[in-house]
Amino acid sequence: MKPLKIVAISAAALIAIQFVPFGRGHLNPPVTGEPAWDRPETRELFFRGCRDCHSNETIWPWYSNVAPLSWLTALDVSIGREKFNVSEWGRKSRNEGDEAAEEVREGKMPPWFYLPAHPEAKLSIEEKESLAKGLEATFGTKGGHEENGH
Repeated sequence: MKPLKIVAISAAALIAIQFVPFGRGHLNPPVTGEPAWDRPETRELFFRGCRDCHSNETIWPWYSNVAPLSWLTALDVSIGREKFNVSEWGRKSRNEGDEAAEEVREGKMPPWFYLPAHPEAKLSIEEKESLAKGLEATFGTKGGHEENGH
């Protein structure tokens, strides 16, 4: 296949997928509850690095309007809110806040693919440790005490 034909087919496919009506809803449901943070710094670090996927206060970037990135963004936010959502603290389904510190310490959160477009979410080693300790103080630890919505 000639390179020009490949480019033309790719461009047509990219244009066509823009009409798929998924991933552009950008809903931010109301905030119905928030945990009792151990200190303001924990909340500030959390909102800097985790807010977009783990709260109802998502800031939707420009690329969340362009498929297929819009699909991936919507999926990440949906999964993040399902597992752990500080804007719906106290909801009946399990909110996995006790696992958040472990995820931060292991470098799983925020995920590597989120950081290039969100440099403000890149935390220093000291900030990661401060956030992890604050999350443990706010949500408890596995096998330890659990409070604030559990």
